[in-house]
Amino acid sequence: MKNESSPIGIIGAGPAGLTAAYELAKRGYPVDIYEADSEVGGMSKTISLWGQRVDLGPHRFFSKDPRINRLWLEVVKGDFRTVNRLTRVHYKGRFFHYPLKPWETFRKLGIRDGTRSILSYLQQQVRPTKEDDSFEDWVVNRFGYVLYEKFFKTYSEKLWGISGKELDKDFAAQRIKKLTFFQAVWQGLWGKPSNHNSLVETFLYPIEGTGIVYRRMADFVRANNGRVYLNTPVNRLHTGSENGIGIEAEGHPIRHYRQIISTMPLTKLVEQLPLLNPTAIEAAKKLSFRNTLLVYLQVNNKDLFPDNWIYVHDERLRVGRITNFSNWAPELCCGKEETILCLEYWTDPSGELWKMPDTDLIELAKKEIVQAGLANVEDVQAGKVIKVPRCYPVYRMGYKKQVDIIAKALEEYPNLLAIGRYGSFKYNNQDHSMLMGILSSENISGKRRHNLWQVNTDYGVYQEHHQTHEISEN
Repeated sequence: MKNESSPIGIIGAGPAGLTAAYELAKRGYPVDIYEADSEVGGMSKTISLWGQRVDLGPHRFFSKDPRINRLWLEVVKGDFRTVNRLTRVHYKGRFFHYPLKPWETFRKLGIRDGTRSILSYLQQQVRPTKEDDSFEDWVVNRFGYVLYEKFFKTYSEKLWGISGKELDKDFAAQRIKKLTFFQAVWQGLWGKPSNHNSLVETFLYPIEGTGIVYRRMADFVRANNGRVYLNTPVNRLHTGSENGIGIEAEGHPIRHYRQIISTMPLTKLVEQLPLLNPTAIEAAKKLSFRNTLLVYLQVNNKDLFPDNWIYVHDERLRVGRITNFSNWAPELCCGKEETILCLEYWTDPSGELWKMPDTDLIELAKKEIVQAGLANVEDVQAGKVIKVPRCYPVYRMGYKKQVDIIAKALEEYPNLLAIGRYGSFKYNNQDHSMLMGILSSENISGKRRHNLWQVNTDYGVYQEHHQTHEISEN
C-alpha cells in the first residue's frame, strides 16, 4: 500500500471525484474532498422525500467495461436489483415504445405519416444529406428527416435550447453511436437482444437508490485517512508555488496539494486559474451549460404507468422527461402507497423557467402531467422543486475547438487533472465518469499514463484491450 504524507486534493464529490478518491484510498493515499453541496453524489445522489427515496432524475447503471463493473459490485455488494427497463416516447398524446417498434410506430403514426417515415428513410439511403457536423444531419442520414422530426428534434431542442443544426453531432455520436434504423427495427420486430447501450432491456439499480454508491465510497475514504468537507465550495486555486497548487475553500485556510483532481465545471476552473493562457480564458467564455429544474410531484395513486421514465417529444409540453420512481426498486417506496414523479425541465441560467417561483413551477408540472394523460390533478398531493445549475455541457457546433484550447493550456499544470461531466465538458453517463476516476487514480499512482480527455470521446480506446462482459445478479 502506498502511503503519502501529503494528501491528494479533490474538488467535487460526484461519481468522478469519489471514484478517484475511493481508488486512491485503496492504494493508501490520504485524500481531501471539497464538496459545495450538503451531500455527496452530485447529480447521482439520492434524497429523502415524503417518506420515500428518489434520485435526481433517472440514473440507471449499465457498462460493458469489466473494470467499472467490478468496482460497482465491490461497493454495492449484493444490495441491488436487476430492473427490466421500459421507456416510451410521448408524442402528440400517444406513447411509442423505445426502441421504436415498427408496426406499432406505423400504426400510431397512421398510414400517411408512417409511409412518409419509410420513404424518407429510403431517400436518405439513396441520396444522403451532405453532413455539416450537425446533430440534425447526423440523425437524418441514419433515420430520415420524418423520424428525426418526430422522435429526435423536439426533445433535443428542449434539452439544449438550440436547434439541431446548431448542435454538434457529438451528442448523437456519443448517445446514439452506431445505432441504425435497421437495428431498432430488428429488435422491435424480433425482440432480439441488442449490444447497443441505448437499447439495453435491463439495468442494475441499488435498492437504496443510486446515491448509496457514492455515500459508501465517501465512508470508505473517511475510514482510510481521508476527509470529506461538505458545504465547502472552492473559491480559488493558487498556482505558482513550489508547494503545489493551493485550494482556497470557503471557511478554510489555503491548503497546498502536490496533485489536484477537479470535477468543477470546466468554465469555472478556468476562472479560478488567473495565470492561465488568455486564449484559454476566451475559449471558456464560448462554452455554456444548461440548468435543470426537477419538479417532484407526490401522487395519490400507486399504479400510474409502467415506465421507468418517459421522453416527452410533444412540442406542446415544456417538460422533457418524466421519471416514475415506483417502477425502479420497491425499497425506494419505503412501504408508501403514493407515487413520486419527477418532471425535468431544462433552461439557460437567464431563462424564464429558472426565474419562475417554485409554486408556479409546481402548478406547471401539475398541468402538464394531466395534459400528458399520466395523472389526475386531484391526485397530486404535494410538490417539490430542486434546481441544479450547470449540469449539461452544451455541445454547440465548434465547442470541441474551445475545449481543446483549454485542455492544451491546462498542460501547464501537470499536477491538475480535470475529469467528470462538468470538469471535462463531456456528456457523461455514470460509467464514463467512474472510468475517469479510475484512470485518474492510475495516473496519480504512476500505474499508467492515460489521456483523460479521450474518455467518452473515443470510449472504445479504453475497452478494446479488455474482455467486455455484462454483470448480473449471479
